[in-house]
Amino acid sequence: MELFFQKFGEEGNQPVIILHGLFGISDNWVTYGKELADKGFEIYIPDQRNHGRSAHSDDFNYLALTNDLFDFIDAEEIENPILIGHSMGGKVAMRFAVSYPELVKKLIVVDIAPREYGPRKHHLSIIKTMLDVDIDNVKSRTEVSDYLAKGISDKRIRQFILKNLSRKGKEGFHWRLNLKAIADNLDKMFDGIPEGVAYKGPTLFIKGGSSDYILSHDYKEIYAFFPYAEIATIDRATHWLHADAPEEFFKITFQFLK
Repeated sequence: MELFFQKFGEEGNQPVIILHGLFGISDNWVTYGKELADKGFEIYIPDQRNHGRSAHSDDFNYLALTNDLFDFIDAEEIENPILIGHSMGGKVAMRFAVSYPELVKKLIVVDIAPREYGPRKHHLSIIKTMLDVDIDNVKSRTEVSDYLAKGISDKRIRQFILKNLSRKGKEGFHWRLNLKAIADNLDKMFDGIPEGVAYKGPTLFIKGGSSDYILSHDYKEIYAFFPYAEIATIDRATHWLHADAPEEFFKITFQFLK
């Protein structure tokens, strides 16, 4: 599948591929990507399938997403990339690294562990609220925002979701997300990465101090898959730690990338 992507930095610099999470788009990572580009990296930020401006498909699972990444690296002739993945993107990056360890120079995983997760009610609530919006008849972004507020109380999450809203013609709107495919396959987004070859390259896990996505009992499995992993914590940050503490997040990741 051909993926839409944004690119920053000079050709020939160390390539870095940044993978967004569920409900995310490449735009979420542009500011961070440009900062890295200014520090001498070549940055690629794709929209993953069923997100942003990339193609839609009924197939939505980690095997498909990992194959998309392989095809993207091959098509763009990217050599020895560093992978950075947040949440769902972190699962894709992990799976790719253990499947093709010889192709990955370094790995950064943002607030997600290799394990299988149980269903998360807030994901279901977000999808239900988005599907309930009468998207064909809304007249403004404010109207959509007001409706989302009925099911999504956190203003910042509503703003995050609204980045998926796009104009359709002069008056109409549509969701860039393939909501049906995501809803139909949501349980697959909680899968763990399969047993395989361990990735023995440099690896950094960063977890939010106020997030429950990486817990102390996950460390054993992290080290089983990634024996040379470092684990850093950003205190008081939530699952969206790169948005909660952008300066600290940049400092930690840049130090590792160097």
